[in-house]
Amino acid sequence: MIIEDVSFFEAFSHFLAIGWKVFFALVPPANMMGGKPAFFIALCMIGLCTAIVAEFATLLGCELSIDDSITAITLVALGTSLPDTFASMTAAQTSEYADASIGNITGSNSVNVFLGLGLPWVIAAQYFSSNQETLQRPYRVPGGNVAYSVFVFLIVAVVCFLVLIARRLVSILSP
Repeated sequence: MIIEDVSFFEAFSHFLAIGWKVFFALVPPANMMGGKPAFFIALCMIGLCTAIVAEFATLLGCELSIDDSITAITLVALGTSLPDTFASMTAAQTSEYADASIGNITGSNSVNVFLGLGLPWVIAAQYFSSNQETLQRPYRVPGGNVAYSVFVFLIVAVVCFLVLIARRLVSILSP
């Protein structure tokens, strides 16, 4: 039996994460029933973790007297984008043109924006349309600054892809 020495930081990190490891051990194996139970249970657990992170971000913002929108923009966005940043950094270092890193950042942010905004809206719209008689009010969501932010994101994403295409054309046409 081989026992590896672990550093204090590794042991402490393992101790801090043991609850999450036990929690995620409830996900069934991926080879069971074609992976469908694993997918849906993991999806539910991700939703639960998201709710926990959002609640802690709200509590932190309340304790530090930070507005909820600022807390959401900084803490929650950082938590969702930081893993993508490391994946893009690795892709940029291993790729000749770094196209994969630009695609990764643009794609992950697209999913965050359009699923993060669109999916809750679709669920709420379906709920309100199916309970129209009991709620006795239409479903209305003011756009606020979201429309402007999504528009700016779309413009920046298109510019990024145009730069990628231009770089590729210049590298092909130049000897």
